[in-house]
Amino acid sequence: MKAGGLGGGNTLTGLHFERKVDFNELMKSISGYELKKIPHKVGLGVFFEGHLVARCFRKHDFYRFLEEEGIDWKHTISKKLLPDDALLVIVRETLFIIEVKYQQVAGSVDEKLQTCDFKRKQYLKLVTSLGIKVEYVYVLSDWFKKPEYKDVLDYIHSVNCHYKFNELPLAWLGLPTK
Repeated sequence: MKAGGLGGGNTLTGLHFERKVDFNELMKSISGYELKKIPHKVGLGVFFEGHLVARCFRKHDFYRFLEEEGIDWKHTISKKLLPDDALLVIVRETLFIIEVKYQQVAGSVDEKLQTCDFKRKQYLKLVTSLGIKVEYVYVLSDWFKKPEYKDVLDYIHSVNCHYKFNELPLAWLGLPTK
C-alpha cells in the first residue's frame, strides 16, 4: 500500500491505521465494503459487494457472540479479555484479534506486547468448539521499529502471533479486494 492509503489503480488494499483510529470506519472507507447490523446477530456484518464476508466484534460484543453460539465463557476461562477489535473472517473460519499499539514514548505498551501468546491461547480456548482458528495481530506504529524492540518482535513471531506496521492488508486477512 502506498502512502496515503492508495494502492494500484487508486484502490485501497489494506487498513491504514493512525494513532486514534476506528476499525469499523476504516472498513467502511474501502470501496466495495459496507458494515451493517445483521438482524438478530451480535456485532456488525462486513459485506463486500453485498456478500457477507466477516463479522466485527468489539470488547463485550465478542462475549455476546459466544453467548449467541451457546458458549459460556466462564466455564472456559477465568477472566474476560476485551479485544480492541475481533474480526471473524467467514471463509477462513478464522478469528483475528486485532490490537492497535501506537507509542511515541517508552511506556507500559512495551510489556503488553509480550502477552500475545497467553491471550491468543485464551481466545482459542473460547472458540475451539466452533471450529474457528485464532490469529492474534498487533498493528504497530513506527516507534516499534527501533532496535530495542527486536527481541520482543522476534518473540511475537516465535509464539505464532503477528505484527504489522501501520496497516493491515486485506489479502492477509483473507478479505477480497477490487
